[in-house]
Amino acid sequence: MDSVYKKIEVERQETIEDKDTKVIQDFASIFPRKECYLECSKDKIIAHIRELDLVNFRNIIEQLTEKYHFSSGENSFRQLVEKIEEIGSYGIKGKKRIFVGFNKERKVANRKHKEEKRGIYYYAQDNNFKKENRSLPKEFENQIICGDSENVLKKLPDNCVDFVFTSPPYNFGLEYKATEDGVGWDKYFEKLFRVFDECIRVLKYGGRIIVDIQPLFSDYIPSHHIVSNFFMERKLIWKGEILWEKNNYNCKYTAWGSWKSPSSPYLKYTWEFLEIFCKGTLKKEGRREDIDIDAEEFKKWVVSKWSIAPERNMKKYEHPAMFPEELVARVIKLFSFKNDVVLDPFNGVGTTTVVAKKLGRKYLGIDISEDYHKKSIQRLKKVCFNDLSIFLK
Repeated sequence: MDSVYKKIEVERQETIEDKDTKVIQDFASIFPRKECYLECSKDKIIAHIRELDLVNFRNIIEQLTEKYHFSSGENSFRQLVEKIEEIGSYGIKGKKRIFVGFNKERKVANRKHKEEKRGIYYYAQDNNFKKENRSLPKEFENQIICGDSENVLKKLPDNCVDFVFTSPPYNFGLEYKATEDGVGWDKYFEKLFRVFDECIRVLKYGGRIIVDIQPLFSDYIPSHHIVSNFFMERKLIWKGEILWEKNNYNCKYTAWGSWKSPSSPYLKYTWEFLEIFCKGTLKKEGRREDIDIDAEEFKKWVVSKWSIAPERNMKKYEHPAMFPEELVARVIKLFSFKNDVVLDPFNGVGTTTVVAKKLGRKYLGIDISEDYHKKSIQRLKKVCFNDLSIFLK
């Protein structure tokens, strides 16, 4: 029977044997044994748990120990609750945490053979990526550079950046001040892909690229698919896709379509897409001590629909398409280690680099706009006003 339970033990107070027994007996009359049961040995209190509503569990333990007049110093049951709450690996079912059997993988006969036959990420096989990684040159470490990303990135060696997070500039219809507006789509994507080619080159083997992109719905251009196809053609591995739900319902129903008619209904989208790619391998090497994501964050964030409010300071920084710091923090903590190098080739007013600095990553931000460049420097100085490595290039 015990093989289907998780066993948790704490030291028992020798002087309160009778009270321990009463709590265990009362607990057994409240909790179904199939979920959890308690027992005691000469020197330990033992919990056998399968699934628990932890809030209810804690409340019941508090009520029972109060009923039998436990003092805080002799309350082994409270220590038991705290020890159970510290368990980092479990599943979720309604209000309950599932401690046994939650990670069982569905068995597939001849799995390895079927994967080989099917071809796992077949489109990324036979790549020519170099596996030898390098350090980012010191002159580019923790810098914000004003310039054309394509030209700036050419100065970097291969395989020197751990993580790229960016959002391509929406030059069409949002009137960025520093670059030509209204250029043709072919010309736009040709330039964008030249920048992304440089990003792929400087990305380390095992590094990740994440592109936050919203399709141009009014022009019926699926830019997220176009960008994803580009990276797959370059033999990067598609790791997944995150939907950033902004809960923004301001779009008019008939702005580009018909009203109450199947003639041409316009679909409303309240989210953006984060397309995630890896260079060469799905696994990124890093030191355990450089992991800064906790268990609760991990379990919440690997569910790939994130509800995060849009940035509220776009007017303050006079930038039409900022993403919020929380979005950046999630991708950085979920996909990189502390001390990794984070690159944003379209840095705008510096949200990526600000968050990277706050989270103990090295950073390199590039943007062609002198105005945005100055604002990103100012934002960074507020984060680290004593850091003399921040200077205007």
